[in-house]
Amino acid sequence: MPELNVVEAIRDALATEMERDERVMVLGLDVGDLGGVFRSTQGLLDRFGPNRVVNTPLAEASIVGASLGLAISGMVPVAEIQFLGFTHQAFHQIGPQLGRYRFRSKGRFGAQVTIRAPFGGGVKTPEFHPDAIEAQFVQEPGIKIVCPTTPYDAKGMLIEAIRDPDPVLFLEPQRLYRLGRQEVPEGDYTVPFGKAVMRRQGKDLTLIAWSAAVEMALRAAGELAKEGIEAGVLDLRTLVPLDVETLVREVSATGKAVVVHEAPMSAGFGAEIVATIQEEAFYSLDAPIARVTAWDTPYPPGSLEGWYLPTLDRVVKAARKTAQA
Repeated sequence: MPELNVVEAIRDALATEMERDERVMVLGLDVGDLGGVFRSTQGLLDRFGPNRVVNTPLAEASIVGASLGLAISGMVPVAEIQFLGFTHQAFHQIGPQLGRYRFRSKGRFGAQVTIRAPFGGGVKTPEFHPDAIEAQFVQEPGIKIVCPTTPYDAKGMLIEAIRDPDPVLFLEPQRLYRLGRQEVPEGDYTVPFGKAVMRRQGKDLTLIAWSAAVEMALRAAGELAKEGIEAGVLDLRTLVPLDVETLVREVSATGKAVVVHEAPMSAGFGAEIVATIQEEAFYSLDAPIARVTAWDTPYPPGSLEGWYLPTLDRVVKAARKTAQA
C-alpha cells in the first residue's frame, strides 16, 4: 500500500469517488488550476474537466447555496470552504438550509452535500483561518460532523461522507496535513461514522480528543508514561453522530477522564462530552472530568498561538492531577 499524508489521502478519496460516480463534482475558491489553498484538489481539473472541478467566487454562502441546488438537481457536490472560520459567511445556508432540507421536505429529499474545511491552529495562520468552531454546527440538527485525524481515516471517511445521503461537514486538521504518513489502501474503502477508536490503551485515565488534539493527547500520554501513569487516548472521529457507547465504556474502565480540544472552553464540544459521561457513567467516575482547551478569547496573532492552544505541559498537568485524585 502507498504511504500518504492527509492531503494526499483526501485527494485520493476525491479522485476515487469522481471516477466511480460521474455525478460527484468539487467546487470552491481556487480548487481548479491552483488545486486549492492546500493543494488537496491538485490535478483533478486536468483529469475530470471544468464541468466537474469548478472555481467559484470568494462567496461562501454562494458556494454552499449552489451546492444545495446541485444536489437537488441530482449532482453530488463536494464544496471546499478554504477555512472553517469562513463558514460564518455561510452559516445561514449550512444549518437553516442544508441541515433542514430533509426535515422540511418531510423526508422526501435529502441534501447529498459534503463541505470540506480545514481548521485548527499550529501553523500560524492569520485571523479567522484557524478558528475551531465545530461546536456551533453541533447545534444545527441534520448536519453530520466528521473530524479525521489520520490519512487512513481521512480517505475512508471522506468517501463515506460523499456517499452519505445527507449533508456532512468534513473538518480537516491543517496542522496534520503533512505531519506524517501512513499506509492507505488503494481504491475504494470507507470508514463508518459514529465509531470512535482507541489510539493508545491505558488503565489510569482516558484522554478524549478529536482532530489535531489527538496528536497532542498522544504526546501527553507518552510523557505521562515516563511517570508511570498509563493514559489511554480516545479519538472520537465524529462529533455527530457521537459514539456514546465507546466513550462510556472507555471512561468507565479507567474512572477518570480529560477532554482536550482547540476550541475555547465555554460551550465547546468538550462540555457535551462531560455532560454525556456524567449522565451515562457517573457511578464509574473516581475524579472530576478535566478539560484542557483554548482560552475564551478571540484567536490571537500567530506568534501567540502557542500560548492560546492547549500545550503539552497543560495537558500533562491536567492528566497528572486527574490521575492522582
